[in-house]
Amino acid sequence: MRCPSLSELPLPPPGRVGWPWTEESLRLSEQTKETHSWPRITIVTPSFNQGRFIEETIRSILLQGYPNLEYFVFDGGSTDNSVEIIKKYSPWIDFWVSEPDRGQSAAINRGLRMGSGSHATWINSDDMLYKNALSNHLLSQELADDVVYIGDCINIDEVGNILFKHRGRVQSLEDLVRIRSVWRSGGYICQQEVLFPLKLALCVDGLNEENHYSMDYELWGRFFLAGARIQYTGIPFGFFRWHKGQKTQEGMKQTESMLDAATALIARANSLSAEAKQEILTDLQAYRKEYPGMSWKQSGRLSRIGLPPSIVRPIRNLRHTVETTIGNLMKSTK
Repeated sequence: MRCPSLSELPLPPPGRVGWPWTEESLRLSEQTKETHSWPRITIVTPSFNQGRFIEETIRSILLQGYPNLEYFVFDGGSTDNSVEIIKKYSPWIDFWVSEPDRGQSAAINRGLRMGSGSHATWINSDDMLYKNALSNHLLSQELADDVVYIGDCINIDEVGNILFKHRGRVQSLEDLVRIRSVWRSGGYICQQEVLFPLKLALCVDGLNEENHYSMDYELWGRFFLAGARIQYTGIPFGFFRWHKGQKTQEGMKQTESMLDAATALIARANSLSAEAKQEILTDLQAYRKEYPGMSWKQSGRLSRIGLPPSIVRPIRNLRHTVETTIGNLMKSTK
């Protein structure tokens, strides 16, 4: 599919301007300068009850101006307005469905297995592709079948305000499994900044569908085990949106899941010596014990000054009750 132009798509909701509402990416010609077809890029969007954001997600992908895009949307049976929005853009979506599924990883895998692209990624229904993400990457390098390309990720808040730009620094499996010193020290890889070879993903059996909190982390590890190389492009590729209700807010579950995945990856890593494995495993075990206390101290002002959970949690519950009551009273008076 060739990406539609801005004028072909439905008009944006009132008051929405900028990317991807009233702006579009550079439109590439049908063929490269060498008169070859552009590599096909497969993008999958998994979704469930993200009607607040999914239209922005879809438009950010369709408005890439790329001549050879393959786009799938898998909705898990949403009960909000998501399906209505997807239907509005269905003429430009290669395949979409809304039905109960076995979770985000299963939905993404379904799309990857349907895909026919050279390279692929997934963009969740609360995130976006950056303007010109595909054209800037494809114009700057030829895609190799053993290279995972990682751009920059722009972090935004719930309404789209830019918070900060992220660039990872993981270069090897050893970097990946050093969670304390590399991953959790700013070197992590944002899923929204990654473009990977589709055949590589299929060769490692895609995402672990039993892993619901660190499936992308585990997939990067599988890529390394399969011999993939990493190339950082320095090009903005995706937006990650911070908002309440997303799985990344469940820090304890995500951390436990990541530590379990790292431990399993180390066991399979022939590139690491026995001494290195033991040293990293010891640090992971220590981090597992220390994380609950570290997480608690970062959870708010009262915990940072040293107050224990037995005091802080009742205060937080009371504050939440008061705020909810006031909010309901204000709604009832309108």
